[in-house]
Amino acid sequence: MLQSYAVKYANLIKTKARELGFDYCGISKAEFLEEEAPRLEAWLSKNYHGKMAYMANYFDKRLDPRLLVEGAKSVITLILNYYPEKTLPQAPENLKLSKYAYGKDYHFVMKDKLKDLMEAISEEIGEVNGRVFVDSAPVMDKAWAKKSGAGWLGKHTNLINREIGSFFFIGEIICDLEIQPDGAIKDYCGTCTRCIDACPTDAIVEPYVVDGSKCISYYTIELKEAIPDEVKGKMENWIFGCDICQDVCPWNSFARPHSTPEFNLNPQLAEFTKKDWEEITEELFQEIFRRSAVKRTKLEGLKRNIDFVREE
Repeated sequence: MLQSYAVKYANLIKTKARELGFDYCGISKAEFLEEEAPRLEAWLSKNYHGKMAYMANYFDKRLDPRLLVEGAKSVITLILNYYPEKTLPQAPENLKLSKYAYGKDYHFVMKDKLKDLMEAISEEIGEVNGRVFVDSAPVMDKAWAKKSGAGWLGKHTNLINREIGSFFFIGEIICDLEIQPDGAIKDYCGTCTRCIDACPTDAIVEPYVVDGSKCISYYTIELKEAIPDEVKGKMENWIFGCDICQDVCPWNSFARPHSTPEFNLNPQLAEFTKKDWEEITEELFQEIFRRSAVKRTKLEGLKRNIDFVREE
């Protein structure tokens, strides 16, 4: 009887997730991430997190969702496509933003959708104890997404989905509801090394291992001090984030434009030239990036990035 309810709940939740616009919904049993524990420990011991001190915090909670939600039995993973229909101007001299930062900050959009799903679950099933997570708590989202069958971890360590590639956000609901879990799928990277070969800063130190402290996204977003001189000439005009390893991935030939209006390219950015970036004022920065992930760098950080690539 319990098993049949678990299957029923899984079907109901997946139907609701589709209605809310999610591109995939998968379920995992809430348990200790046994395979991830030694990998995370090794990654931290090599200082691959650089100045991201928060990555070393809450080690136990990162590996066990039951420490985040009392009585947790299931982790519901949701993915939401953000691949844009329209990109920034592509002239060689133009400066680049990661596609995930084109529109409204995904934290707001995903969290709202996850809360709507949580509400729908409670309406259909009854009171459920759970929490929603979007990249802002010690949750190993890619590990849970992999366990739920959303995709596999590519050699660049991004999750790849066979139908839509890797340009998507991941969020979770950790709850005390027993739901029929899905299983992981196989790795389809094969012998391909395009992401490794394309990375200008050699951040992918070996297949499936990224030295985060060498990543262009780290330099342009996470690092608060000066960007090291040794990466001069390697930034390829990226001023916020980097999409190189995803852009070259053959699986992203399947990427299709998203259907979430909030992720659309800000019209003010659509015609931005290098000169516009170099002359951006505090007023314009606040106007364009008021609800954007780019706001995280503040104007001072964005100008540091612009000045750094201008000197290359």
